Amino acid sequence: MAKKPLSLVGVYVVMVLLSCVNNSLCKEDKKIQTYKLSRGSFSVTFTNYGAVMTSLLLPDRHGKQDDVVLGFDSVDGYKNDTTYFGALVGRVANRIGGAQFKLNGQLYKTDPNDGHNTLHGGSKGFGDVIWSIHNYVPTSHVTFKYNSFDGEEGFPGNVTVKVTYMLIGENKLGVKMEAKPLNKPTPINLALHTYWNLHSHNSGDILSHKIQLLAGKITPVDDKLIPTGEITSVTGTPYDFLEPREIGSRIHELPGGYDINYVIDGTVGKHLRKTAVVSEAVTGRKMELWTNQPGVQFYTSNLLTRVVGKGGAVYKKYAGLCLETQGFPDSVNHKNFPSQIVNPGETYLHVMLFRFTAY
Repeated sequence: MAKKPLSLVGVYVVMVLLSCVNNSLCKEDKKIQTYKLSRGSFSVTFTNYGAVMTSLLLPDRHGKQDDVVLGFDSVDGYKNDTTYFGALVGRVANRIGGAQFKLNGQLYKTDPNDGHNTLHGGSKGFGDVIWSIHNYVPTSHVTFKYNSFDGEEGFPGNVTVKVTYMLIGENKLGVKMEAKPLNKPTPINLALHTYWNLHSHNSGDILSHKIQLLAGKITPVDDKLIPTGEITSVTGTPYDFLEPREIGSRIHELPGGYDINYVIDGTVGKHLRKTAVVSEAVTGRKMELWTNQPGVQFYTSNLLTRVVGKGGAVYKKYAGLCLETQGFPDSVNHKNFPSQIVNPGETYLHVMLFRFTAY
């Protein structure tokens, strides 16, 4: 099972940001538009509203293309969205317990948009703002940029944020998220909140998909989905996906479905670590995910309730799965979790690599 890890340095070489080829694309343009990347039979579409991934077209084993990402037909759908379909979420993805944290002796109160807690950066997190287009080459990459201000949703300091989506070869998608605090230490934890269904976005549930998660531990949560601070083994529990099995095989043993942070096996360092493998038997599509982050949130769209999406498709419970690589949820309130605090002069760097094949 052991394979040579992907070199993080090597991925950076592939994913290096190219200089602007068109100066008109580099200015702070706040017009909402869509941007398509395509190469061969592989294409992905984005909008600068929320830096959202709106579609991803993949061939199946017979060459038939389908859109495997849940979403909406127009930007208006994303403006009114409560599901975070395809969004780049932050400044701190996932939950902050009690919507507050202490940093250097000062108490910061964040927007309590999830009961008494903060979820995905607050009521107007990064998934609900207009990003400027920094760089765009249709056959290669698109880079979005956002300037987050001091006090936004309660978070300290000014921060510049960039996300680059890049095609690598004919079957890989790279995602590079960068953030730089300008004047104050601040927590940063960005995540890509794409909902995947490898059969097709409008094909029903993902319970027959097989998944392998290369993560032997989880961070358990309370009834409000706030981590308890423990780190426990998945062995003997419904959370054990160390070997591939169907998502639906033990989901009935859980209250609602999967929505938990997994601790990715291996040491966080200079290499990307293989995190997950998802496959769908009818189409033969397969997706591998690699990252440099310590955790991944596995979510089975438990809260979807007849959301009308692309082409009139009605997305119900379990219609898609999310694999959000990330720092651990509520790390700002658990000293035993990897820190998410980034200081001025430092750079937050988060890399994801998706590899798509058909068998």
